[in-house]
Amino acid sequence: MYDKELTYRIAFSLIRGNNRIIADELLSRVGTEKEFFNSSSRLLNMQIGKSSKITDDDYRKQLVEKALTEVDFITRNNITPIYYKDPKYSQRLLECDDAPLMLYTLGNCDLNNSHIISFIGTRHATHYGVDMTERIIDDLSKRLDNIIIVSGLAYGIDITAHRAAMNNNIPTNAVLAHGLNTIYPAAHRNIAADMVKKNGMLITDYTSTDNIHRGNFLARNRIVAGLCDCIIIAESGEKGGALVTAGIADSYHRDVLALPGRANDPYSQGCNKLISLGKAALITSAQDVIDVMRWTAKPIEGNQTEMFAELSKDEQKIINFINDTPLSSINEISIGVNIPISKLTSTLIDLEFRGLIVNYPGGRYNIS
Repeated sequence: MYDKELTYRIAFSLIRGNNRIIADELLSRVGTEKEFFNSSSRLLNMQIGKSSKITDDDYRKQLVEKALTEVDFITRNNITPIYYKDPKYSQRLLECDDAPLMLYTLGNCDLNNSHIISFIGTRHATHYGVDMTERIIDDLSKRLDNIIIVSGLAYGIDITAHRAAMNNNIPTNAVLAHGLNTIYPAAHRNIAADMVKKNGMLITDYTSTDNIHRGNFLARNRIVAGLCDCIIIAESGEKGGALVTAGIADSYHRDVLALPGRANDPYSQGCNKLISLGKAALITSAQDVIDVMRWTAKPIEGNQTEMFAELSKDEQKIINFINDTPLSSINEISIGVNIPISKLTSTLIDLEFRGLIVNYPGGRYNIS
């Protein structure tokens, strides 16, 4: 026996152009989703106040038939549908006018958790982008409780963020641009399965019978932006989906944060532009994220001196300066610690060989 209420809710969510505002207005006039599909088109037109394509008998019948197919699919595959009236629906997403009425989910994760952060960026992530994404997520896991990392399961920054979250025992959610009958890209199927096993979730507003096309990937980005408290762009070209998502996040009044990069790096031009235009806060560490969001962080266990007990006085000064000023150049470090470059160079090389610091392209240093 199929779930009639669920069938009508899915069918109602499939009305072309329907969103939260339109749905609320329709239901205020016609009553319930069931009444919308069981009433005559004449009555519906009277209730709505005009003749409309959505009240056509054949159109509504097609929606119910598609919904029945989807109910069968989600029942067989243990998929959880979350309707926009359900308490489990993301309250953050519900603030967005174009939020989908129905989310199809696989996994068990609280969409209303305390700290939800979306990571996005280029599919052509560089070593810098990968390393900084991993470093920030690793540090956030030590400083905050109840974190969820959201991304889109794509190559590059997306998959890096998902992996880094799981490596730090943080639930991570992937927003898909297709139904849960498949995983794209196929190379990430095992990772998607691991996410579900580790208290994460796969999320989509597409049914199993929807076709995949390029527009889906831009459309799903509104969910990536809407689910979170803040969105971090790790790397992005001057044009691309990450910048579109940043614009969506800004329209939702989400905090947009970005990692700076070298001026001539093509995959940092988008981030640098957002920062220069004041459309994104510049961040270089987990502490920057915490400061921008005004979150209360857990105290760091131990202190810098204990962590680097074997360092000389000069080495400790250098480590402390780089820790406080990530991605510093050799000139900035020299001025900051008052050590001549001639002496500083050999010390930096020694610290790098000992695995305590990392030298990024462009001669900038960070704690390892």
